[in-house]
Amino acid sequence: MTKRILLCLLLFSLLKIYAQNNDSRFLLGFNYGFGSEFNNKDYTFVNHFYKAQLYYKLEETKHFQYEILVQPEINFAKHQLLNFYFVKPETPDFEQKREEYTKLKDIHEYVLNLGFLIRKPVSKNISVYLLGSVGPMITDTETERMSNGFAFADVLAVGFSLKWKKIQFDIRPEVRHVSNAGLGSTNAGYNTKNIEFGISYPL
Repeated sequence: MTKRILLCLLLFSLLKIYAQNNDSRFLLGFNYGFGSEFNNKDYTFVNHFYKAQLYYKLEETKHFQYEILVQPEINFAKHQLLNFYFVKPETPDFEQKREEYTKLKDIHEYVLNLGFLIRKPVSKNISVYLLGSVGPMITDTETERMSNGFAFADVLAVGFSLKWKKIQFDIRPEVRHVSNAGLGSTNAGYNTKNIEFGISYPL
């Protein structure tokens, strides 16, 4: 047991030394965000979410920085079908499903987003960036738009970063699409507009 503890401490120390020797290529952070569906007559969808963020700087050129990031996320949403005609009469038990789906539902989503980021420094402490990410997701609630279980979350965002000493603050407007790529029986998915606020620190 003592050997395992010593080995873990040694690995942690090596990781910290590695990160420091590589000019703080790693950033660890936390984001909070919220949003809602694009205006439509079929459904409502409002959400808020929490993300851990691990950035790694791949390369830095004269004008740009290229980064990858890993984003474990938990998303809390409320969804309601507004247009019950969305459930077609040819659907089995369609009247029962219309009644069920028009009730307000709580949805939990568990996501692991993998992203690629292109950053443009504007000054020593300010930068803007474009971020695209995609990742597997588990959703716990079936709706008229999507089966429960396995799905994917795709995000396209524009971000703004401000550094103060070693701390980085972020604001990130984005659009998000969720669907199961046809792996479930229902796959209309959701489209939302969100905004995130984050803070991160070099390892």
